[in-house]
Amino acid sequence: MFSVVASLTLKIFPLYITMFLGFISSRYLSVSRDVIAPLIVYILAPMVVFYATYQANMNKSVVLFPFMFFFFCASISFLSYFFAKRVWSDNIKNLVAFSAGTGNVGYFGIPLAFILLPPEVANIYIFTLLVAFFYEYTIGFYMISRGSFTLKQSFAKIFKLPVIYAFLVGLTLNLLEVKISIEFLSFMEYFKGAYTILGMMMIGMGLSTLKVREIDIKFIFVTNFIKLIVLPLLTIAIIWLDKTLFHLFYADIYYVLLVWAIVPMAANTVTLATLFKTKPEQAAIAVFLSTLSSFITIPIFAAFFI
Repeated sequence: MFSVVASLTLKIFPLYITMFLGFISSRYLSVSRDVIAPLIVYILAPMVVFYATYQANMNKSVVLFPFMFFFFCASISFLSYFFAKRVWSDNIKNLVAFSAGTGNVGYFGIPLAFILLPPEVANIYIFTLLVAFFYEYTIGFYMISRGSFTLKQSFAKIFKLPVIYAFLVGLTLNLLEVKISIEFLSFMEYFKGAYTILGMMMIGMGLSTLKVREIDIKFIFVTNFIKLIVLPLLTIAIIWLDKTLFHLFYADIYYVLLVWAIVPMAANTVTLATLFKTKPEQAAIAVFLSTLSSFITIPIFAAFFI
């Protein structure tokens, strides 16, 4: 257990430095998160999604997994929304729903997958990243935008998202085995780095304007409890059901699902909360505390189930 914490700390610590830089840039350099959020959503995310989709190894043995996984993410989101609207009447219920269906599968999850899983299994984990992207910019985007817009407006915003078309283009080129030059793919790597840096800086930017007296303890508790406790336990139950009754997947997929389930809240929660002005400060503190708390919950779940 200690070795997992030590390895994870070394790999994840730079993300905390990036959060701190975001805090400094917003508090003392007047960098606006309202400018950074659209840059991430409309420029960087499509490039990253295109690259990841094009590079993914579309193995026939795991072709069913992304569809089932997307359905699972969406179901968790809708169930969380129906729970949250009984507790909150404002748009914070939409933030709860968005955050429940995804996690920090990229910045946090990829290093964790390579720590906990054999390399050949960790490579399958890329599918969770693709599905998480697709969830966040379809169902998740719809959920969080519904807190500020009508049903028609929310759907219109989804179809205006370039990330959807980047996904489709990347998938098409991948399936058709169209070759793209190494030089262009190397250039695309820069967008991955920029996406990671700015995405994590958004958390620090959100914290920079948070006032202690305005912290919503109930929201922080509910979002972290769902993400760090309920979701891993629900995933374990679903795996048990599949092993016992359905036999749709095999052991490697189970481990990939478990790694996805135990990562903290998604950094993108802050980005989209900022874009739609849905309590970005609350989102930032919830994501930050979730990331800290996961250093306790991850080794426990990993020790018993991975």
